[in-house]
Amino acid sequence: MRGTVFTETMLGTVRLDGDPGERRVRLDLRADADRVLLPHRTTNARLTGRVRIAGHTDDPGATGELEISPIARRRIRYRLAFTADGRRLTLDGWKSVAPRRPFTSMTVLPFTLYDGAARVGEGVLRFPATTGLAPFLLSFRFPRRESPERLTAPRWNGAPGRTEVWYTTLTDPETGTGVWVHHELSAPTDGSAPVAHGWVAAFPRHGEVTHARFGPVPWTRPTDGFAADGVSSTAGRLSGTAGDFHWRLRERPQAEPLFTFPRWSWNRPLLPAAQMLPAARATYDGTFTYGGTTLTLRDAPGASARIYGHGNAHRWTWLHAELGDGDVLEIVAAVSTRPALRRLPPLVFLRLRRHGRTWPRRPERSAVGWLGLGRFRAALGLPAWSVTGRTALRRIRVQVRQPPERTLTLTYRDPDGASAVCRNSESADARIVLERWWGRWRPEATWELDGTAHAEAGDR
Repeated sequence: MRGTVFTETMLGTVRLDGDPGERRVRLDLRADADRVLLPHRTTNARLTGRVRIAGHTDDPGATGELEISPIARRRIRYRLAFTADGRRLTLDGWKSVAPRRPFTSMTVLPFTLYDGAARVGEGVLRFPATTGLAPFLLSFRFPRRESPERLTAPRWNGAPGRTEVWYTTLTDPETGTGVWVHHELSAPTDGSAPVAHGWVAAFPRHGEVTHARFGPVPWTRPTDGFAADGVSSTAGRLSGTAGDFHWRLRERPQAEPLFTFPRWSWNRPLLPAAQMLPAARATYDGTFTYGGTTLTLRDAPGASARIYGHGNAHRWTWLHAELGDGDVLEIVAAVSTRPALRRLPPLVFLRLRRHGRTWPRRPERSAVGWLGLGRFRAALGLPAWSVTGRTALRRIRVQVRQPPERTLTLTYRDPDGASAVCRNSESADARIVLERWWGRWRPEATWELDGTAHAEAGDR
């Protein structure tokens, strides 16, 4: 099943109650529908974006709903909630589609502003056809829609020598504390019974990193995710107890899935391992308690990810970086345990989701640098590691630092019995520089993450 994604910009004015003059308004919106947009039927979409009212607000975290029904109901209705001066306002309006003047009627949006049920202003927005039509049409995408339940369901088919992982990382926006919950199924290569185990950890900005383990216990073959030793991870829910850690979290996906490795490698496990995110971004609500401290999470940014394969790589690094405004960067760089591949430089799988588009367009693009077909490289190490890469028109530099005092070292065993060590920080630092070729390399975007990057480096 495919959905529809597009972006739209509208400009106009608003007159606020009690304000003698008009203020300029700009909306930069992204609409995300779960099915293909067809004009003869009613389609509902989620809205996210930025609301700017001159001298009043600039909120990049606006959310709402869009009803697209140009024929059935002859309207396109917008409902958008945003924050202004500490108040949560709602913009409500619709374009009334008139058959005799379809273009004009579909580009003019009268709206009313509400504070709760009270009206606080009204205005008119217009779609700037001269400058906005081409970007609007080019923004349309029809991504595949994957069921969250299908992507979180166990994949293990009973074969020995397999590892399956469900892991969630997030950052508490109030305290800056990073959270890591790792769930793992391990099926030994000798054919003995599979076991379930894992760990949970807290990374406070100031203070000691703490963790607790759960399991190992026999794998009971749940059908909807991970469940073992009082700990569970399913689509939209995480809960459990381990040592003095207790957590009950609700997960709300904020973006479509992101396949860090090629999609085919997840559907057909031909590579030694594959990793993907059921949602490139998510927010978390609930409680997370450790060492007598309770975090009450509201809209905590993070993501859950999945791994399926034959165990850990010989060496690896990983990064999940929330970049703001819906942008996210995911990196896996690894050296395979296979004898023929172990002497090669790390393969880099890099996926930058920015403005609703993913770069490079295909993950194979970043992974073939060691064959001379690309220019993506990784320099592995601690406390700092880096990734660089380029395509024809873009290049990127990523520098990650995992401060020792904010890094947790854990040992565990792969299905073949070999010992693996991971060094993880859910409060790492990262600097990301994206450049574009315009006759010469020019800066396109720069991000500085201070203690909010999720990173790991490991080896066997």
